[in-house]
Amino acid sequence: MVPTAENAISGDALRPGDVITHFGGRTTEVTNTDAEGRLILADAMAYAVAELDPAVLVDVATLTGAIRVALGHRTAGFFSSTDALAAALQNASERSGEALCQMPLVDDYEDKLSSSVADADNAPGGPGAIMAALFLRKFAGSGPWAHIDMSSAAEAPEDYFDLTRGPTGFGARMLLTWLSSPEPLADL
Repeated sequence: MVPTAENAISGDALRPGDVITHFGGRTTEVTNTDAEGRLILADAMAYAVAELDPAVLVDVATLTGAIRVALGHRTAGFFSSTDALAAALQNASERSGEALCQMPLVDDYEDKLSSSVADADNAPGGPGAIMAALFLRKFAGSGPWAHIDMSSAAEAPEDYFDLTRGPTGFGARMLLTWLSSPEPLADL
């Protein structure tokens, strides 16, 4: 699935304080209109879980500048609900040459997502990449899930080995390496 949205000004644009209802019924208070990517990604994830019943759910997004601050321009961060899926993605990362660094899903921050008018706040502050992943986790269902925040590696600021300056297409090699392995879902 490829959820997309135009981030444009109009009379129908999101405003701080709006409460939106996602596919499946969860509600979100919009406190940061620049954190719109997680809103449409959450809808796509909820739809996929409800309508497609995936064996595993992996989302890839240029979601936060916070991951770039943490990891620079050559490594993407990822969060996983299971150790087995994390290991499979890390293995594919090493085999493909697309660097991933596992980041923690810190449950202690969960209460920061609280809202007095909705199920969650879309951007409550704090550790940005972790908060985005915790927000998305509510839409991931009960199966294995991973969130790859590749904002850090989506664009190369300079030529580097096999990358030329500009958009990198990060994640395609790693995901294809994982999915083309003999049994990509065997241990999940």
